[in-house]
Amino acid sequence: MENNIKNEQLPEGKGFIYNMVGWLSTNRTTVYIFTFIIFLAGFMIYRSLPKEQFPDIVIPQMVVQTVYAGATPTDIENTITKPIEKQLKSATGIKRIKSNSLQDVSIIIIEFNTDVDVAVAKQRTQDAVDKSIADLPKDLTRQPSVAEVNFSEFPIMNINIAGDYPLDKLKKYAEDLQDEIEGMPEITRVDILGALKREIQINLDLAKMQSSGVSFYDIQNVVQGENVNISGGELNVGGVRRALRVTGEFKTVEQVGNLILRSSTGATVRLKDIAEVTDSYEEKQDFARLDKKSVITLNVIKRGGANLIEAADRIEKTIEEYRENRFPKGLVVSITADQSERTRGDLADLINTVVLGFVFVVIVLMFFMGVRDAVFVGLSVPLSALLAFLFMPGLDFTLNTIVLFGFLLGLGIVVDDAIVVIENAHRLYNNFRKLSIAEAVKLAASEVFVPVLTGTLTTISPFLPLLFWPGMVGEFMKFLPMTLIITLFASLFVAYVMNPVFAVSFMKRHDEESNDVHAPEFADIRKTVFILLSLSVAGYVLGFGIGNFGFGNFFLFCLGIYVLNHFIITPKMIVPFQLKTLPNFKNNYRKLIQYVITGKRPIYVVVGSFFLLIFTFVIMGIVKPKVIFFPSGDPDYIYIYNKMPVGTDARVTDSVTKVVEQKVFELLKKENAGNLVNSVISNVGKNAGDPMNPDRAATPNKSKVTVAFVKLTERDGRSTQELLNKFQDYFFKNPLPGVEMAIERERNGPPTGKPVAIEISGDDFLTLLDLEKKVRFAVKKSGIQGIQELKSDLVTNKPEIIIDVDREKASREGISSAQVAMAVRTGLFGAEISKFRDIKDEYPIQLRLKGESRNQIERLLSMNITYRDMNMGGALRQVPLNSIASVHYATSFSQINRKNQERMITLSSDVLQGYNANEIVSELSNLFETMDLPQGYKIRMGGEQEDQKESMSFLGLAFGAALVLIYLILATQFNSATKPFIIFATILLSLIGVLLGFMTFGMTFSVIMSGVGIIALAGIVVKNGILLIEFIEELRFKRGYGLKEAIIEGGGIRLTPVLLTASAAVLGLIPLAIGLSIDFVTLFTELNPHIFIGSDSAVFWGILAWTIIFGLTFSTVLTLVIVPCMYYISERIRERFS
Repeated sequence: MENNIKNEQLPEGKGFIYNMVGWLSTNRTTVYIFTFIIFLAGFMIYRSLPKEQFPDIVIPQMVVQTVYAGATPTDIENTITKPIEKQLKSATGIKRIKSNSLQDVSIIIIEFNTDVDVAVAKQRTQDAVDKSIADLPKDLTRQPSVAEVNFSEFPIMNINIAGDYPLDKLKKYAEDLQDEIEGMPEITRVDILGALKREIQINLDLAKMQSSGVSFYDIQNVVQGENVNISGGELNVGGVRRALRVTGEFKTVEQVGNLILRSSTGATVRLKDIAEVTDSYEEKQDFARLDKKSVITLNVIKRGGANLIEAADRIEKTIEEYRENRFPKGLVVSITADQSERTRGDLADLINTVVLGFVFVVIVLMFFMGVRDAVFVGLSVPLSALLAFLFMPGLDFTLNTIVLFGFLLGLGIVVDDAIVVIENAHRLYNNFRKLSIAEAVKLAASEVFVPVLTGTLTTISPFLPLLFWPGMVGEFMKFLPMTLIITLFASLFVAYVMNPVFAVSFMKRHDEESNDVHAPEFADIRKTVFILLSLSVAGYVLGFGIGNFGFGNFFLFCLGIYVLNHFIITPKMIVPFQLKTLPNFKNNYRKLIQYVITGKRPIYVVVGSFFLLIFTFVIMGIVKPKVIFFPSGDPDYIYIYNKMPVGTDARVTDSVTKVVEQKVFELLKKENAGNLVNSVISNVGKNAGDPMNPDRAATPNKSKVTVAFVKLTERDGRSTQELLNKFQDYFFKNPLPGVEMAIERERNGPPTGKPVAIEISGDDFLTLLDLEKKVRFAVKKSGIQGIQELKSDLVTNKPEIIIDVDREKASREGISSAQVAMAVRTGLFGAEISKFRDIKDEYPIQLRLKGESRNQIERLLSMNITYRDMNMGGALRQVPLNSIASVHYATSFSQINRKNQERMITLSSDVLQGYNANEIVSELSNLFETMDLPQGYKIRMGGEQEDQKESMSFLGLAFGAALVLIYLILATQFNSATKPFIIFATILLSLIGVLLGFMTFGMTFSVIMSGVGIIALAGIVVKNGILLIEFIEELRFKRGYGLKEAIIEGGGIRLTPVLLTASAAVLGLIPLAIGLSIDFVTLFTELNPHIFIGSDSAVFWGILAWTIIFGLTFSTVLTLVIVPCMYYISERIRERFS
């Protein structure tokens, strides 16, 4: 109880808040009903919200794909890519344009600014493409198509099917399962990898074909003419209209072989006499293996916004059902790369961390406010969260780690409003005996409403600019500020609607509880003990039916805590703290403030604190702590990428991949790491590229070996990062001849480029290649450490055989280059001339030459070109290809890459363990500034660095915008232009705590996480300054205190809420910062809490949590000392000049 007689002055009882709380206190039943409804509705929405690991980010990014068969990458660039890019350049809202000109295909990727709607971006792209059509070749194989890039289309799991069955049989089982899974509402599609694709092959014998005078065109005409199913209309037969159809579709392959062909000379021959007609499979250009055994893999793609966990559960249930009833016993079906496992773990970790943080908050509150009041305040955490859940379906939220961390970050903040209201009610109710509980709560709530509202608005202010975070990172992170803003407004509602009613119903004065506290007896708690004991018995009875005794154990635990609190915690610990420790601490604090605001000491204190800030910056410049873009812990996957020379057949790539697999298993055995590995998956030809930047065409020269690890909790403390380092070191020292290898881990966070990406741009490829060599030499000479291996995206050694058509000879014969090209393409690659249908599906009928005829260039050149000679009355003639064409061997570019209408070569690399990407990029940037470049050529850093630069620039602007918003709110509240700067000083000085904390413990800064943490810190530290200054002014201008007296007394009275709000926020984040995870479900169901320190969530969010903990701890001390000093100095200066 405060002893100063002036505290007997009560705050005024009037105003909207006073009347509103009064109405609520007289209508408590209504409030309790609404609270129950909010609890029930919020819980149901929480259960129904889609759950996934990371949010489905929607970026307005389009891809334009054009196919022009037979064109080289240079031709594709000049005739297709450039004309389309020219039109796209005029479209508004485009951030960057990238293009790849490959053999036969042009791919242009257009990224719009994130403020452009996806539908609008697609329309603008389509309009630009439509304008370019007039400038494109008229004989395109496929017209330009515009599609949006969907980042949710990553496989959520791989289903692997294996067994001692033929591949066609395995494919049938895979297709059955594919159809079942694709029928689920959560699934977009299921892709099959490693399976045989059926086709009807007509493989022509070149010699027989030419001797019979039959051409490709003759065969195509006959097959298409016979394989028909045409409606002839309806025929009226006896008053009944019957449909008339002509059906000639092939029922068997033998029917195709028995077709009669008529040559140009009039001779007839059966198709089977000049060709092999077989029911076979496409040439296999992709392979899949699981633990060195051939498998067929189903890649399951989830629908955007669908519930990942529910989808995974349904799929697993379906697989189990198929195992039991549909599949034979020897068929092995296994699931790998299941995203739901990580998602379940992350969600469980974060939910348990929320519960743990809530427990910590209640524990610290009960020492200051007592158990009953601490529970009132603690209830604001779940109630605020459940209230926030009500708005999430309308905002298309999913429950992911970003949203859950928003709740977690808000855990210590949402109690602030309730702390201030309940603590003030507690103080007034105990200090003023004449007040009823309802009147005390009304006065308390109305007295602190302005600082509470201002504090909430200033806490929200730093998060408002984050809603406008541009780029892919912004789309990924925007869910954090949105969640916090909703939750903080919900906490304000709870603090002023529900908490006052709880206080009116249950709050008691200290002397009313004195008997219970000083002489606790069992009779005081007999009724509650009986209720809890009855619930425990009921829980154990229920446990026999449900298979566990969780409910019984939980109620028994509550009973134990309740009894322990009554006899030990409150009388032996809390009451002594409240009666002795806390008053002594307050008195000592008053003495400290009295000491520091005497004479010139306040100036020394303020100047000294700013010198400490400058000293911290100097130390930071010397120590240079490491800075990363996005945090990451031990890898869950290791990807070993293998790249053979362009043109390598998939079977050759597969044989090399088997060697890599063998070395992987040998290394795992050597390191005794078999128990860490869940599976080793190999993909050849398809699904063999970077998951963040997948190949958009078949790549028979590429393969990928994926080492998937078991869950973090099952690794026995061993580091998979060390295993990654061993793999990198082994393959670096023992490279495979002719194989370009990269050993990487999975990437967390939003999709970004490589950590090191050197972009060399200009017009001429020869100059670009020369610059590439100079860059490589300069980097090597500079001795910059930490670069794994610079790899170019330009491949110049793609092998080619060029057929040069002699135009003069061909023209004399009346043959065009297009006729030659189509004949060669049909003979070698083949042409789909019709479809063969059965009950289940339809399959291509493929026409081409037999293997021995098409796999030798000499045989291909001996092929006849059939044409009709109009100079000889339209007679059909055949001319050997080698009489009008010759061949030569060459190499060419495999693709031409462009960025923003410039040709570009990118040298990219990962960073070796122990080195920092930002330091390497800084050294490279300095190196390139000294290089002489030809006119029109540039060298710049791209990839992850480009996104990082954008994010750092935005975070700087966001911090400035947050300060402006906070200043405007504070200036409005205090009606002063100078007082906000006193509070601003605490924001600036809180950086001392952040920087010293990270440097002292050798932690790494993260551009994203530390940046968001500092911005969040700005809003949190302001709240304590508002509480102090607002109450000091209340004492001075409304209760007649002098300047010094008001500062000392105001600080003493507001010490409790300041310490409570700060300690609640810090303790709420401690579990996340250290990765403390306790499974509260198994604690009661199995009596095993599965305590674990260092969880996955700590790796991702720990940096942000420590940023707030260090900054808030230091700023709280400063707020309690520096704010009174600065306020005293400003007021003395004002008095002197007024």
